[in-house]
Amino acid sequence: EGGEQIFVPWPAPPLASREHAAVRVRVAHGAEWSQWSGRSVVEAGLLKASDWTASFVSPVGIGALHMPAPVLSDVFHIPGEVRRARLYATAHGLYVATLNGVRVGDALLTPGWTSYRHRLRYHTHDVTELVRGGENTLEFLLGNGWYRGRLGFRGERAQYGDRLALLAQLEVTTTDGRVHVVGTDGSWTARESEVLADDLYDGQRTDLRRRGHGWRPATGAVEVVPGDLGRLVAPEGPPVRANRVLSAQKVWLSPAGRTLVDFGQNTVGWVRLRVRGLATGSEVVVRHAEVLEDEELGTRPLRTAEATDSYLVAGTGEEVLEPSLTFHGFRYAEVSGVPGLRAEDVEAVVITSDLRRTGWFRSSHELVNQLHENVVWGTRGNFVDVPTDCPQRDERLGWTGDIQVFAPAASFLFDVGGFLGSWLADLAAEQRPDGSVPYVVPDVLYDDSPAAAAWGDAAVVVPWVLYRRSGDRAVLE
Repeated sequence: EGGEQIFVPWPAPPLASREHAAVRVRVAHGAEWSQWSGRSVVEAGLLKASDWTASFVSPVGIGALHMPAPVLSDVFHIPGEVRRARLYATAHGLYVATLNGVRVGDALLTPGWTSYRHRLRYHTHDVTELVRGGENTLEFLLGNGWYRGRLGFRGERAQYGDRLALLAQLEVTTTDGRVHVVGTDGSWTARESEVLADDLYDGQRTDLRRRGHGWRPATGAVEVVPGDLGRLVAPEGPPVRANRVLSAQKVWLSPAGRTLVDFGQNTVGWVRLRVRGLATGSEVVVRHAEVLEDEELGTRPLRTAEATDSYLVAGTGEEVLEPSLTFHGFRYAEVSGVPGLRAEDVEAVVITSDLRRTGWFRSSHELVNQLHENVVWGTRGNFVDVPTDCPQRDERLGWTGDIQVFAPAASFLFDVGGFLGSWLADLAAEQRPDGSVPYVVPDVLYDDSPAAAAWGDAAVVVPWVLYRRSGDRAVLE
């Protein structure tokens, strides 16, 4: 009741950890009330550090910097029929979870990038359909990501730490009401994966022969490592997801005889290839760029970012080649190692933070319309978990001055409340003792230069824009 019809306070006691509730809403216009909406279910995650019985664990002897990416796993038994199952997970690095051989969820590049020294996201996954009574196998592929990979234009790596680590807790409720908890601890095992190298700037190298049954990976133990459970936070906005797939518009040979692909749109994500008939161990290389130069792939704007994915194929019929621990900004790709590449066998997977579209524009002038579409695509490409300056070169940082200027347009086009709200929480965490804020958030430049107008203004301009757009006073408080 009352005049406020948006951001109405929660009308019940706060949910406790793991608690869920069905919610429906209606609005008033004068003395008349609308019909009730359909029911939506909200569920709380693990809200207290004491809810976690799992520990951060790190592989021993494998998975070090410049070594193949590790897989951490556990085999466990569930005595009975499964009624409900939730997986809570995060990592120092990126993680890709599989349960009984099936990928968990559709979120990409989890747990995303936050100011890791202050805040680390965990995600909650509904895995009820994946857990079964009896024996189960839970696995996590770990990647360098923002935690241990190259960050910024100075070539620095491992800014947050040089060891990858995993925190995971699976809670399974069986039909008899019992809760069975499987958490990361010293009993888990580690092995090398098929990912030989991974980096957000430089790309991913994968040996698909390592997926075969005849491969004997290097294995090792894990050990419990320090991890501050008090830094864990739930996501405030949607994760990065695959947004769409772009077909190849043209495949041709360059003057130098190289196979080039044009996807017809500057975008962010990666190239997916389907290959067949290649000999075991054949190498396929995919290079990415936004432009052509002298009719060849133009990589100079990338500076030192290699933006290259490569594969050693298994040679077992048709194979799908795509990375999982990197992304690129590109319109064009150069593909080597696939003779006679066909357009129908190559496509671009577009990724972005999965924000709800809220604003559109259309005019009678097609060039103006195209300019607007460029803005929309530029937003998608630069909103990959953090609002960045660029998605392709050796930078991709959350420059405060850039989003201060662009926030009004972004908040018209998309529901950015949670996305920018999370970034503002990092900005507050990175704030200096004198009240100024860094030039980039999360701060990986550690520039002690004096604060400057435009960049420092983000601390007040971005919250004010969000308030004006949404009416949410909490962003100002």
